[in-house]
Amino acid sequence: MSTIATAAAGTEAAAPSRFDVWIWIETAAAWLFGIVWIAPLLYAVWAAIHPTGYATTFDLLAPLTFENFATAWVSAPFARYFLNTFILVTMILVAQFVLCTLAAFVFARADFPGSGILFALVLVQLMITPDVLLVENYRTMSTLGLVDTILAIGLPYMASAFGIFLLRQTFKQVPLELEEAARVEGCGTMAILLRVYVPLAKPTYLAYGLVSVSFHWNNFLWPLVITNSVETRPLTVGLAVFATLDQGIDWAIISAATLMTSAPLLLGFLLFQRQFVQSFMRAGIK
Repeated sequence: MSTIATAAAGTEAAAPSRFDVWIWIETAAAWLFGIVWIAPLLYAVWAAIHPTGYATTFDLLAPLTFENFATAWVSAPFARYFLNTFILVTMILVAQFVLCTLAAFVFARADFPGSGILFALVLVQLMITPDVLLVENYRTMSTLGLVDTILAIGLPYMASAFGIFLLRQTFKQVPLELEEAARVEGCGTMAILLRVYVPLAKPTYLAYGLVSVSFHWNNFLWPLVITNSVETRPLTVGLAVFATLDQGIDWAIISAATLMTSAPLLLGFLLFQRQFVQSFMRAGIK
């Protein structure tokens, strides 16, 4: 009996050590991936705040300078690029909120023949990458006479299957008793949507809004295809044009311009990262 007890105690003592090893491995891997992810950003910060000659030397005694930001700002119409991008993401977000809310409410509460088939067709959009539709979207915008306009950049994204799916799942979790109580109070369908469903889905709207703004702020290929002039280019396309060979390869200035274009997203993530994570958790994403 004593031998068995001793063996059991030894097994119990060995188990935590193996568990601790796995925790150490996972922690080390997490730190490694984190360093690999943040390394380009750290290099961009280093190059942006040092003279051009020190962009690749990593001399800790190198002088600091912020002239690269001023040079980048005056070397390209970044003010116009920022304005175009702000108009673009705002226009798309407002249109998505309106269209996705109406569609999600219908799919969540309306019972009509073929609703399941229609919802499945909506979800098919999730399986098609936007790059596949570049040619057809361009032909459509050309037919409508919208080539080289901000509206043409945002129009293909105003109805989002992901947004419809996310809001539908949220609306289906709202108790029917609340809707029935609102009808007893004399609310119509639109009033129920605006006073019952939309307020209860605020965490979902916040999560989806952050994802939408981030995606369209960084979207590059479609804006590059559909725009031709400074008056309509967003930041991503403007930065790519700024970094071409015609402008000369100055990594310090390019890094400064890159930080300027990404600063709003980085700041927004740092300020709202807790709300962002909590919103997705409340939205019921599994």
